[in-house]
Amino acid sequence: MQTFLSDIGQALLMAFGMAWKTGWTLVLGFSISAVLQALVSADSISARLGKGTAKEIAFASAAGAASSSCSYASAAIMRTLFKKGAALVTSLAFLFASTNLVIELGIILLLILGWQFMAAEWIGGLVLIAIMSLVVKLTYPKKIAEEARTHEEEGGGHQHHSMPLEGDTWRDRLKDPAAPGRIAQNFVMEWSMLWKDLLAGFLIGGILSVFVPDAVWQALFLVDAPAWLRVPLNAVIGPIIAIFTFVCSIGNVPLAAVLFSSGASFGGVLAFLYADLIILPLLDAYRRYFGWKLAAYIGGVLFVTMVISGIIMELLFSALSLIPEEAPDIQRDLTQFSLDYTFWLNLVFAVPAAWLFWKALKGGGHQGDHEHAGHHDHDHGAHG
Repeated sequence: MQTFLSDIGQALLMAFGMAWKTGWTLVLGFSISAVLQALVSADSISARLGKGTAKEIAFASAAGAASSSCSYASAAIMRTLFKKGAALVTSLAFLFASTNLVIELGIILLLILGWQFMAAEWIGGLVLIAIMSLVVKLTYPKKIAEEARTHEEEGGGHQHHSMPLEGDTWRDRLKDPAAPGRIAQNFVMEWSMLWKDLLAGFLIGGILSVFVPDAVWQALFLVDAPAWLRVPLNAVIGPIIAIFTFVCSIGNVPLAAVLFSSGASFGGVLAFLYADLIILPLLDAYRRYFGWKLAAYIGGVLFVTMVISGIIMELLFSALSLIPEEAPDIQRDLTQFSLDYTFWLNLVFAVPAAWLFWKALKGGGHQGDHEHAGHHDHDHGAHG
């Protein structure tokens, strides 16, 4: 019993270490997202994404990279874009970019797994979009897609509201007296959408790092198998594990670190990171948004794309000798605390975070806040 309680304590310390290591990066990323949501509306974006051309795919990718990194919010925006006339391929490009090309995810990967994973995540995000675009172009189910645009959603179909400001240009919107309050409200919305996923990711990562022996992971990821077998199978196993972890794009980084330090291949870990878009609650959300036919198509396209991208990135980084030779000692790295740069950055970024929360509590715009919260609660019903 004493050993069990000690292990529980170690797992909780690991979870806290993960949260401590990434705290300031979340404030930075959510602040950037809050500003961009206040300056850009989904309507203005969807009007430019209806044909699915290469230029539109690039625009959608850029817009996604500048958008929210929460998988649930990204899926909701993707649904809005598609139902307002955007092509499926550009809608999915936005979805991939908004969860794989965002700055805070890259910084967290840099801090926990190293620059190679940060680079591979961003480069792989572009590879994902390119492969997805090709797959959709070759297999586009036109009839099913058009039916999905008018699909009557279950639960009333709450829409995602990022509450953009009024004004002809972004400079005009930024000068709006309501700008600070609106940005603060968007910032708080980001936290309200993501805190459960982050908490789950930290706890799952901490528990698995302590309670699952390395031998189990090594057997699952075929550590002793030849590369020609291990690389593709790891790329398949990674997304399958992600489907059942219920953790979003930032929350799954700690678990990715555990998997890599326990024997998963570089490409398998990347495929796991990409697969936050096909966790079970989101697959169910796609079904409610579009009907089961298009949901099945989207899930299949995403899975195939993630597996192929994981293999490509493994081969590319291996050819360039950029795969880390040694996995991080995740338990050691995340359970040692000192007055280092993480301490000071967390202290510095706590100030604007506190101000934004305070500003949101005393600000206006409650209608948009309630609408957004309604959507979030609806989408998280299966997530818990």
